[in-house]
Amino acid sequence: MFRTHNCGELNIKNQNQIVTLSGWIKKIRKIGSIKFIDLRDMYGITQIIITKKMKFFNTKLYQEYVIKITGIVKSRLAINKKLNTGEIEIIVKNLKIINKSKNLPFLIDDNTDATELLRMKYRYLDIRRNIIKNIIINRSHLCNISRKFFIKNNFIEIETPILIKSTPEGARDFVVPSRKRKGKFYSLPQSPQLFKQMLMIGGIDKYFQIAKCFRDEDFRSNRQPEFTQIDCEMAFVNQKDIMNMCESYLNFIFKSIKNINISKSWKTLTYKESIEKYGTDKPDIRFKMKILNISNENSLKKYKFFTSKDAALVIKIKKNIYINNITNILNCIKKIKKVNFNENIIYIEYVKTSINYYLISNKVIYKDYYINEEDIKKWLNIANVTHNDITLIILGDKNIIRKKISKLRLKIAKESKMHDNTISPLWIIDFPWIKLNDNKYKAVHHPFTAPKIEDIKKYQIKNPIKITSQSYDIVINGQEIGGGSIRIHDKKIQKLMFHYLGLTKEEYTKQFGFFIKAFNYGAPPHGGLAIGLDRLMKILYDNNKNYNIKEYIPFPKNKYGEDLMTNSPNNIDSNILNDLKIKIEK
Repeated sequence: MFRTHNCGELNIKNQNQIVTLSGWIKKIRKIGSIKFIDLRDMYGITQIIITKKMKFFNTKLYQEYVIKITGIVKSRLAINKKLNTGEIEIIVKNLKIINKSKNLPFLIDDNTDATELLRMKYRYLDIRRNIIKNIIINRSHLCNISRKFFIKNNFIEIETPILIKSTPEGARDFVVPSRKRKGKFYSLPQSPQLFKQMLMIGGIDKYFQIAKCFRDEDFRSNRQPEFTQIDCEMAFVNQKDIMNMCESYLNFIFKSIKNINISKSWKTLTYKESIEKYGTDKPDIRFKMKILNISNENSLKKYKFFTSKDAALVIKIKKNIYINNITNILNCIKKIKKVNFNENIIYIEYVKTSINYYLISNKVIYKDYYINEEDIKKWLNIANVTHNDITLIILGDKNIIRKKISKLRLKIAKESKMHDNTISPLWIIDFPWIKLNDNKYKAVHHPFTAPKIEDIKKYQIKNPIKITSQSYDIVINGQEIGGGSIRIHDKKIQKLMFHYLGLTKEEYTKQFGFFIKAFNYGAPPHGGLAIGLDRLMKILYDNNKNYNIKEYIPFPKNKYGEDLMTNSPNNIDSNILNDLKIKIEK
């Protein structure tokens, strides 16, 4: 027997019991003729005591040795309220070293001295730290209560294949060569998209899966090459049905895990509204600073800094101790990474009856640049500015400066400490169905998203990029955590999408023939969504620590797609390559 109890459960009720524990040595302290050892396992820490009377007192013990001890539970004189076991300690009678440990590459502690490179290389040691261990436990808890919700609501959990046919969904596929079929390849799924739709055609009414997905795309702080999504699909539903189901699910999750009730705080913006008001399709609405457009104001046009190509967009900022002057605003602009802010900016302070203004051109402040005060008052009036507001009027290409203002408002909010731990969920709906990119049409979401039928009738021939899709994204605190759509269930509309994408009948039959064929046998109206498990974990547990998404994945890849622990991707043995008839160019 390795243990009668774990290292996190003993308390004063166990006093005088003989117990056996096993675990890792976290810390050793020697005071005179007594050794105090913190013994750790997944459940907690228990202090054990070895006295000089014991024959194993001089046994060499070091951090992270795995040991088994048997001893008597005694009450502790100096109670440690930080530990669940802080009322007791164990007087050791027997001790056995199960396994030794080499010198550690870094300190195993929440405040570790390790670089990210070391932590990823020795991830199994990193997992021993409470901060990472708890994330993994919480991830399991999130999966379990997600299953509880979906099963209670009559969803069926179904595993879809990992080795599939390559079907373009937006990102690049990871491919797997077939040994049995020389020159043929499987693809790893970017999502279970077509399979869950086939399930609906197969008569399954409600499906869910905690699904592994793979996308060979460039890495960002919120992306990994392999990730997990909470995936679901429903038959005989409309967009509102799915949105209601998702709200119920996330309300259940936040109530169960955080005891937060968000049921009354859901808001909805169209894609167009979101871009116009916030400059992005994933806005953080925990603070204001909406974008206002005053481009049509004639009084702007008489000034040289406003060209005929310019738009004039405005944001208002409430003065506070962090953002209270032009220098602080400029500092925020400088701190925005990868944004070259060369546009003209009119900075206006409105204090009681006085107005102070400056023109910022290419980050140079022109304090004495003349602007008629009556004109300024007109602009402030249109923007509904009140006393003690700072107003920025940013001039330039409308689409470019909207994106820049979006980043600026986030930086100002961060510097002003406007962020808090409130949960502000938001639906973004009515995305475009297709977009024009390099003179080619591309699906905005994926090729199986249903358009609004009234838009098909209206714009199909004249202007297809005006067609709106029946799609929806979930944004929480400025982070997109998932989304979905009503799917196409009409073969004619699916073929129309393929036509816009430039696929000939031969090409779409080759790629999607099995899927199109299924439409001949009665496809029900259906739709669904997917929520990124890793992103949801970050929303639930980040608490403004701004961790990278990989901290919420047990064994993540780095920004180059490498697993430093297993040293992958790596070279494949030449015999395996020969068996697959694959040649690597040197």
